[in-house]
Amino acid sequence: MLTDARVLQEDFVPADVVHRHEEVNRLSAALDPLVDGGRADDAFLFGPTGVGKTCVARYTLSRLERELLDVRIQYVNCWRDNTRFRLLYRLLEGVGETLDVHRGSTPHDVLLERLRSADDCPYVVVLDEVDQLEGRDVLYDLHALPHVSMLLVSNHEAELFAGMDDRINSRFKGGPRVRFDRYSTDELTAILQRRVEQGLTPDALTDAQLRHVADAAAGDARVGLTILRTAVRTAARAGDERITDRVLDDAVENARPTLRQQTLENLTDDQRICYEIVRERDGVSPGDLYEAYCERTADPRSRRMVRNYLSKLEHYDLVRAEGQKRAKQYVATDLSLAE
Repeated sequence: MLTDARVLQEDFVPADVVHRHEEVNRLSAALDPLVDGGRADDAFLFGPTGVGKTCVARYTLSRLERELLDVRIQYVNCWRDNTRFRLLYRLLEGVGETLDVHRGSTPHDVLLERLRSADDCPYVVVLDEVDQLEGRDVLYDLHALPHVSMLLVSNHEAELFAGMDDRINSRFKGGPRVRFDRYSTDELTAILQRRVEQGLTPDALTDAQLRHVADAAAGDARVGLTILRTAVRTAARAGDERITDRVLDDAVENARPTLRQQTLENLTDDQRICYEIVRERDGVSPGDLYEAYCERTADPRSRRMVRNYLSKLEHYDLVRAEGQKRAKQYVATDLSLAE
């Protein structure tokens, strides 16, 4: 049944993207100055989860690599590498300059100077989940490097810029924005159909079943791919040559809890503390949560950073907000995930 497992992974970059040609063209236009020896403006990609932001960024950069002989490209997930040191370290990895860097002892200024010196060719960096950076000043420093161009990926424009001071905002104010909407059922069906054609045998899945997957995913390609992976895995273990409706229905039911669990496993220590506080209480206000968070850690982050954590936990369906403004309370979406 399975002919190429790679195409069912979220980080797979297809040979051609479907229903994102306009977004690819806009991002390509932002990067065009690099082909002519100039500097590309820092660009922003905004939109909800599972709408192709990271895929389009990687696809567009793969095309750039075919056009430009000398260019470096690095991808950083700021959900995991969310401090100034971690981000700079990942960027130095992309230029092969981390051999004698010591975590906790090498000054940040040394890291930045080393990155500044690696200017023999353009360096394009994708900063995914950029709103999760604990300090945004590093973006100002990277913007000041003439050979570095950034593609900043985030869910919400307002939340990202609300966390930046005026100095940084002024630098990024004119940068091109590429906005992504949820896929329609027809669009997501076509996207998943391409993956199925490349990764599964012809009779593994019917057209009606594939549309059912797209409809259940509600415009989120991550959910659709999780459903497919789960169904294929179950059918393969049973020795089946095709996916039955029962197997598919079970995969649909388990897809979102599976994604929540994967997200939980990737939380940083501070993010997990915030999630555990919400899980333990039947509703907690942002203020009370912050006080409880400060009691549980020796090095608490700022209130703004904890608000970012809550926003991200809500976006990934781990918690939900009830009420408005001062009456807002956070509750866990699925308490069973923590058991």
